[in-house]
Amino acid sequence: MPRTAEAKQRIREEQRAHILEAAKRVFARKGLAATVDDVAIEAGVSHGLAYRYFANKEAIFSALTKQALQAPSADLQRVRDMPGTPGERLKWLLSAFVASRQQPESFLLLGQVLSSQTAPDELRELVRQRSQDLQSTLRQLIVEGQETFEVAAGDPDQLVRALFACVDGLPRWAVYDPEHYHEHFPDAEIFWRLLKP
Repeated sequence: MPRTAEAKQRIREEQRAHILEAAKRVFARKGLAATVDDVAIEAGVSHGLAYRYFANKEAIFSALTKQALQAPSADLQRVRDMPGTPGERLKWLLSAFVASRQQPESFLLLGQVLSSQTAPDELRELVRQRSQDLQSTLRQLIVEGQETFEVAAGDPDQLVRALFACVDGLPRWAVYDPEHYHEHFPDAEIFWRLLKP
């Protein structure tokens, strides 16, 4: 019995997602030095099949970068609009921010975008803008939380940078100790304690 159009579409979407997952691992390790062949080998598919879904490695890299920018912590307007005190909203955002680092490949990839001389300017700007939006939202919630005495006093810009340094360091830990990365992954509550008065 021939496949329906919906079944064919589902298979195409699954194959594309499988190739992107493999590419995420490859680009996190190799950066833009990775090739479509590297991705095809990691995915266990033919070189030709990889090209059926992506015209070149730049298309794969671009798709991965845009996918990584859709992490839960990226829904910043939702955080600004959600009910609750500034501290409650900040705690929710910290939880999403930390949880998104449990898949370190995406954030290693974003680091590649920022550090590579050959990464497209458009992608570099997207990553920079998303980071600035996140920092701005964190800062706003810290200031509001300081006003309600839910967050420790101190320079909000320094607190944001301290949080970023801690949380963004987590994916690098995965490179140095991949076997134990998830086993001892810190709970978001630890980061929240850094901000409590």
